[in-house]
Amino acid sequence: MDNVLAAAFRRHYSQIYSYVRRTGSSHADAEEITQEVFAQAAARLERLTTDSRPLAGWLYTVAQRRLADEGRRRARAARLLTLAQPAPERLPTYGTSVATALQGALQSLPDAQRRVVVLKLLEGRPFAEIALLLGTTEAACRMRFSRALEHLREELEREGITP
Repeated sequence: MDNVLAAAFRRHYSQIYSYVRRTGSSHADAEEITQEVFAQAAARLERLTTDSRPLAGWLYTVAQRRLADEGRRRARAARLLTLAQPAPERLPTYGTSVATALQGALQSLPDAQRRVVVLKLLEGRPFAEIALLLGTTEAACRMRFSRALEHLREELEREGITP
């Protein structure tokens, strides 16, 4: 990195951090997002020059995109949390037999399907990211997920467990 570009990065780091922090992000989240912005800038360093386009404007645009990504991730996590919590009046009284049956049903899945289920349901990752991690297509991940859920339903019904 040439000295001019390094100086520009140092100058803009605190500006980008302050911008992200003003959006309501915690200190830790603002640090994380700001680091992602500058990591992306460093990855594209060979294409960046101090005179090709306004560096600060580009960094702010990247920061806005990272903030939007973070907002979507949080909204998705909140929706999953809401969906995962049954209404208090309908709270089932399952015992350890349900956990055992679910664990057995998950173990009976083919490895490819089990990995998709874990990444989607337990880690909350989008299908596009799962496809990248597993080296397959998004459509294949969706199909594996669908088939895995059907298999889990059948296994749990076989054990006498229904919602």
